[in-house]
Amino acid sequence: MSELNIRTMAEMAAAGEKPDILFWVGCAGSFDDRAIKISRSLVKLLNAAEVKFAVLGTEESCSGDPAKRAGNEFLFQMQAMQNIEVLNAYEVDKIVTACPHCFNTLRNEYPGLGGKYQVYHHTEYLQLLIDEGRLTVEGGEFKGKRITFHDPCYLGRGNNVYEAPRMLLEQFESELVEMKRCRSNALCCGAGGAQMFKESEKGDKEVFVERAEEAIAQNPDIIATGCPFCNTMLTDGIKHFNKENKIKVLDISEIIQPVKK
Repeated sequence: MSELNIRTMAEMAAAGEKPDILFWVGCAGSFDDRAIKISRSLVKLLNAAEVKFAVLGTEESCSGDPAKRAGNEFLFQMQAMQNIEVLNAYEVDKIVTACPHCFNTLRNEYPGLGGKYQVYHHTEYLQLLIDEGRLTVEGGEFKGKRITFHDPCYLGRGNNVYEAPRMLLEQFESELVEMKRCRSNALCCGAGGAQMFKESEKGDKEVFVERAEEAIAQNPDIIATGCPFCNTMLTDGIKHFNKENKIKVLDISEIIQPVKK
């Protein structure tokens, strides 16, 4: 990402500067080839809005979410305390992340361990930038497309964030269609609770297949997500039904395009 001019907290601190926000990239956004594209899209939007931001770079470790969900509280607290020590040393106030799992953990579980920050999911922060007039977006090639949005568990039911993602999608006159199970009644993609990293249990159908089936029933051009885990699972679901050439699975940050000032 060198061409995107991303600065680290260490570089800013050495220059005597402090960013407005810390972009918490997360494990998926750092290492997964597909999720890296989401990170790049978000960075481009932040740059377009002239947001002064930084990343931790090699100082960022896993938030500890998978360890906690898998029942290893000891490992979670070790990972969390290490991150909190780094964040507090840089006097971080505001954090933006594109991963609802990191968002939920940083927002709701770090405070009890001494890490108190104002944490935004990227859809919330992007909508805030639009409301403040700092960012203007368009749909580009996606304008007017039929889009269905999948509510990530830790964003929706976990933190009651339902409107921001939908408001972003409505910015460019897309046709937003809801799945039968949506908002507080939405079905999990199948990856939460550390299920992403284990083999499937016995059953009649994979959860991601069930959810993809519900999305396909809306006959969308695009399935929009706000989570790298959901993106992976729904992409697999679309491939299961051989629909990958007809339906795209994209993060909201990849769908909206900044309007040049």
